[in-house]
Amino acid sequence: MNMKRLLKHLAPPPWLVRRAFAPSAMRAIESAIAAGELRHLGQIRFAVEETLTLAELWRGKTARERALEVFADLRVWDTEQNNGVLVYLLLADRDVEIVADRGIHRTVGEAAWEEICRAMEAALHAGQFETGVVRGIEAIGALLAAHYPRHAPGTNELPNAPVVL
Repeated sequence: MNMKRLLKHLAPPPWLVRRAFAPSAMRAIESAIAAGELRHLGQIRFAVEETLTLAELWRGKTARERALEVFADLRVWDTEQNNGVLVYLLLADRDVEIVADRGIHRTVGEAAWEEICRAMEAALHAGQFETGVVRGIEAIGALLAAHYPRHAPGTNELPNAPVVL
């Protein structure tokens, strides 16, 4: 087990998520999701989790593995057109993972998602939490608008509000 990672997960200040994502930041993220969904058929969710549990750390759980669990737990996969996208942030590791439903993932591809993740992580490491997440969501929205443009009003199948786990 990586001792440095263990300490980041076991000793974070209790206000870490609130400091990184004040209510105004959460509203900005929700607005970015809503604005993007006016231009594309995708459904975007943003979830932030402060830390993993000791048991998860002991088993060596990665942010990617946790993101896949959250994708299922939040039912991002359960959209009519298989067009859900989860942006998951494990705050203690400053690790961003994007999990896209099979319909979107096949079209967009892994490289595009990775590029957005790395740009978001760079902003997070610079302490630009709101900016990094909003820009990432905007980049995802641009990809979705290019591949799945909205031509008529549609149903918002997933809540736009960020989730703190």
